[in-house]
Amino acid sequence: MNSVIDIGWLQLGMFSLMALIPLYISSHYRLYLGKEIIIALIRMGIQLFLVGLYLEYLFGLNNLVVNTLWLILIVFIGASSILSRAQLPHSRLILPLFLALLQGLLPVLLIFCVFIVKPVPLYSAQYMIPVAGMLMGNSLSGNIIVLQNLFTAFEERKDEYEAAISLGASPRYAARPFIKSAMQKASAPILASMTTIGLVTLPGMMTGQILGGTSPIIAIKYQFVMMIAIFVVLNLSMVFSVEYLFKVIVNQEGRVLTRFKSHN
Repeated sequence: MNSVIDIGWLQLGMFSLMALIPLYISSHYRLYLGKEIIIALIRMGIQLFLVGLYLEYLFGLNNLVVNTLWLILIVFIGASSILSRAQLPHSRLILPLFLALLQGLLPVLLIFCVFIVKPVPLYSAQYMIPVAGMLMGNSLSGNIIVLQNLFTAFEERKDEYEAAISLGASPRYAARPFIKSAMQKASAPILASMTTIGLVTLPGMMTGQILGGTSPIIAIKYQFVMMIAIFVVLNLSMVFSVEYLFKVIVNQEGRVLTRFKSHN
């Protein structure tokens, strides 16, 4: 396989002009997304450039403490993003959600590093940081969906929930249909992606490796392992998120604390 082909800065700048197309579409159809598109493009460029510089430094440093702090930061930002997108208050929900995401991520990340790639040292930033970021990033949408649907169900199906409680059902049993439906909806996108991968889509990780000169067979192996890891982390984090947040938002009598309800 050939070595990676670099993209020149001039080529990068010229290609970026293609972003004018969605700007034109927004203007033509009066979508009023122009400002958001420009801000998103600028933020993406700045953030990617800064992260690229930092990761080069991080890979060179390769320090256990620094890598661990970066991992914690990734999970914390992920938890904050989920609560923001789900329109839920941060105050008492951020800690249980952070622990849920961390508990879902760490076992899979550890197994991946110890038994699959086996980097030396084990905490090698070259593997630990990108893999953790990929696993965390792909878990965000699922957790947003499950929490949005769970809180919406508590609001829209309040009578059904309270009727079950009045008949002697435990809060957990009364909320079981809500949890089941929320998890099914959250799992649907990744299941659809898994069933069409390779036929309809070529995932970013696999495409990036191939463009970087890796053998397609090796890239496929990594992608297969990563998809399983993503699916497992998503399911674990959803379970822990629902379990931990349920204890916070529902009291012993089964009442859903109003200050934790969704702002939708």
